[in-house]
Formats: sequence, structure tokens, C-alpha cells
Amino acid sequence: MSDARIHPTAVIEDGAQIGAGVEIGPFCVVGPQVRLADGVVLKSHVAITGDTSVGPGTVIFPFASIGEVPQDLKFKGEDVRLEIGARNRIREYVTMNPGTEGGGGVTRVGDDGLFMAGAHVAHDCQIGNRVILVNNASVAGHCVLEDDVIVGGLSGVHQWVRIGRGAMIGAVCMVTADVIPYGLVQGPRGHLDGLNLVGLKRRGATRADIAALRDLLSNLSQTSFREGARTRAEEEVSAMERDVLDFILGPSDRSFLTMKQ
Repeated sequence: MSDARIHPTAVIEDGAQIGAGVEIGPFCVVGPQVRLADGVVLKSHVAITGDTSVGPGTVIFPFASIGEVPQDLKFKGEDVRLEIGARNRIREYVTMNPGTEGGGGVTRVGDDGLFMAGAHVAHDCQIGNRVILVNNASVAGHCVLEDDVIVGGLSGVHQWVRIGRGAMIGAVCMVTADVIPYGLVQGPRGHLDGLNLVGLKRRGATRADIAALRDLLSNLSQTSFREGARTRAEEEVSAMERDVLDFILGPSDRSFLTMKQ
């Protein structure tokens, strides 16, 4: 930690591991089990505690609370962890909690995410790469957000919900059931509103890919998603269609958000 830049008002507790090139600003508090990888930046007034690791190049902005005990009344102080990947941007007042014994004990956040002001990642969540939580979006316990998911401002995700890769949740939306990959969810009580076309185009999806996904979604909407997916799973489909089918047939007993009839 010889080349780390640490403001004299910061509190670094004994046992904390500080990587090369780390910057810790005024009035930050870093707990004894915290591990900050090379190039991490804590702007100011950041509190990091618990068994928490932060990956290289991640920047955490003022008044974020990272690794504090879960907001779960069943938590009794057991050994749990929070693992944050590389190059994340964690903005003001963001909160991220570690896992619980009942949920596997680990909350994981992938790489290259953007967590805007006031966003919340609860205990035992598994957050993929390049995920964006817009201002004041909240993800409840045990949720899975796959790669490239966007959750709009002031939206909430119910506990145990899975959101498939490339899906987009609109603003001011409550998500109470699983969301298929590449889906678009809107409405105060969220419903599936077709495909996330903007996200698909950003990913380089071709017109043929989008047409195939539209056809798949239309067919699945004629019956239950699981029943339709079991039928289509035996057929030859594109890679993106396979993402959707594998997600629907994955390990979850929750229902799915579907299209309005």
C-alpha cells in the first residue's frame, strides 16, 4: 500500500488490504476485513465494512454504504461476504449488502456496472456484468440479474426474481416475476411489453435475430412459457432464442411476466 493515496481524515482499520494505486478520500471508513484491489477509488465519506472485496478500477462515490449487515431479520451475525468486480461505478448513497446463511452467504456484483445514486443491492443477489441500476432502483434479496440488464429509475425488483440477460425494466416499475432475456418491461405493476429493441441493436443483433425472437415470443405467449419452451427446446434455434429457452427452463419456480392480452 506504499503508493496508495490516503487522506489523513480517512480511517483504515487494522487488517484491511489496500492494493497498489488506491485512492481513499476524506472521511472514508474502511473495515478490517475489506480488500481493495489495485486502482480502487473511494471519493469521500464512503463506508465499507464486513468481509467485502472490491475489484480493480472500481470507483465509489460519496456516502455509499458497502458491505453493511443485511436488511434481513433472520441475520444473526454469521460469516457472509460481498464480492464486487472490476471497473464498477458506484454512485452517491448506493447501498450493497452481503449474503445471508439462508441464501448461500455471498452477494456478487460483476464487472463494469453502473449503480446510480440511491440504488440498492440486497443480500444474496447475483448481479452480472455491465448491469445498470438507474437512480433509486432497488433489487431485493436473492435476485439474479444477468449480464447487460438495465433497471430504470425508482423501480423495484421483488425478492427471488430472475431477470434474463439484455432485459430492460422501465422507470417506476414493480417487477414481481421473472423476466425473459431481451425482454422489455413497463408499467407500474410491470408487464412484458415486447423486446428490448434498443438493447438488442446495441448488442449487434441482426434483423434476423430480432425477427426470430419476436416469433418466439409470439409463440410462447400462446400458452404457458414453460410449456411452450419445452416444445421449442427440441428444435433448432438461434443462439439468442436458446438464451430465452434456457432461461425459461432454468432452476426457478417463479412465474414469468407475460404480454398483456
